Amino acid sequence: MISSWRKIRRSSNKKDVASMELSIPNHYRCPISLELMKDPVTLSTGITYDRASIETWIEAGNRTCPITNQVLKTLEPIPNHTLRKMIQDWCVDNSSFGIERIPTPRTPLGAREIAEILSRLVEAQQREDARACQEIVAKIVGLAKESERNKQRILKNETIGVLASSFEAFAKSSYDHNVGVLEQILLALTILISSLDGEAKFHLGSNSSLRCMVWLLNSGDLSTRRNAVLVLKHVLSSDQRKMDDFSEIKESLEGLVKVIKEPICPTTTKASLVIIYNIILSKKVNENVVTKFINMGLVERLLEMLVDSEKSICEKALGVLDGICMCNQGRERAYANALTMPVLVKKILRVSDLATEFSVSILWNLSKNESAAGNNGNGSVVLAEAVQVGAFQKLLLLLQFGCSERTKDMASDLLKMLNVHRDTVECVDTRDFRNLKLPA
Repeated sequence: MISSWRKIRRSSNKKDVASMELSIPNHYRCPISLELMKDPVTLSTGITYDRASIETWIEAGNRTCPITNQVLKTLEPIPNHTLRKMIQDWCVDNSSFGIERIPTPRTPLGAREIAEILSRLVEAQQREDARACQEIVAKIVGLAKESERNKQRILKNETIGVLASSFEAFAKSSYDHNVGVLEQILLALTILISSLDGEAKFHLGSNSSLRCMVWLLNSGDLSTRRNAVLVLKHVLSSDQRKMDDFSEIKESLEGLVKVIKEPICPTTTKASLVIIYNIILSKKVNENVVTKFINMGLVERLLEMLVDSEKSICEKALGVLDGICMCNQGRERAYANALTMPVLVKKILRVSDLATEFSVSILWNLSKNESAAGNNGNGSVVLAEAVQVGAFQKLLLLLQFGCSERTKDMASDLLKMLNVHRDTVECVDTRDFRNLKLPA
C-alpha cells in the first residue's frame, strides 16, 4: 500500500514539474493579466485581450486601448473566435501536461438584447398576459444568475423599474390568478435589489403593492416569504410614511412575526427585525401596534433568540426588545419571563457596543418603571434579581471600559439603585449562565 502511494506521488510530482516547464505562447496571454485567455476579444484598435480583463478596464472609466493608448471607437469588444479555437486546440494538445481545455464562453448579454427583453415585458404587462410576463421575468432571472457580468449589464438598464411597475400592475388584480408572475418578479427583485431606486420604490411602495406583499408574506411558500420580506425591508426602511401605511394593513404585523417565529434564514430574520424596529419607533404608531406584537408572543421569542444568536441578530433583537419595553405592557411581559435578567446581563460587554447599549437601556427601563408595571408595590423584585445575576459587577466594568454618555448615565443610575440590594441577595457569577438553555 505504502509503495503504491509513493509511486503515485512520484508520478504526480513529475507531472507538476512538466507543467511548470511548459510555457504559454505569448499571443495566447492577455496583455493585462498575462494569463491564458479564456474568452479573447478584440478592440477597435486591433489588440486582443481576455474579456474579463478588458471589461474591468472599461468599467473603471477608461476609454482608451491599454496597449496603444488610442481612443476606442466603440466600447463593445468583438469575440475573437479564431484565436479562442487555437487556444482550445493548444490546451487539448498539452493535456498530458495537466492543461485543461477552456470551455467555449457563452455570448455575453448585450444592451440591445436587454432592451428587447424589457420591451416584450412591458407589452405583455399592458396586455395583462401574466403567463408571458412570468416567462420573460424567468429569463431575466436566468440571465442574471448565469454570470456577474450579465447581472451588471441588466442593472445598468431600467430593468428594476420595469419589474417594479409590472409587480404593481399585477398586484391590482386577483392575487390568486397572478401569483406565479408576482412570485417570479419578487425573485428577480431580490437578485437585483442592490439597485432598487426611487422609481422602483415608488411602485413597490404603493398601497396595492404593499397589500400584495403582505398577502404573499402570510400565504406564500418559504422562498416567496423570504423574497417578500427582503423587498419590504428595502422599500420601507427609508420612508416612514410607507412604514406607517404598511403597519395599518391587516395581517402585516402577523406576517413579520411569523418570519421570526418560523425562521427561514438569518437574512430574513434580520430583515423582519429591522422592519419591526422601525415600526415600533415610529412617532405615528400608537401603543396598540406594540400591544399586537406583545400579544403575538414577540417578547418571549426575542428572549429565546438572545440565548444563542449571532451578533447581528442579537443587536437587532435587543433593539426591538428595547422599543417594546418602553411601554407598560412590554415591561410586564419581560418581568414575567425568567430569561430576561440573566440574558440581558450576559449580553453586556459580550456581543458589541450596540448590544451593550440596548441591554443597559432595557435594564434601566425595567428597573426604573418596575413599581408602575404591577409588581404588587414591591419595588425590589427586578433590582434584586439583577444584582443576583451579576449586573452590578458588569455595570462597574462598563464604566471602566467606557461607553456613550447616554449609556453611562443609565449605568450610573442603575448602580445607585442596585447598590441598595447588594447585601440582601446572594450574587451569582454570570459565567454560570454561559450554558443557559432555551425553556422547554
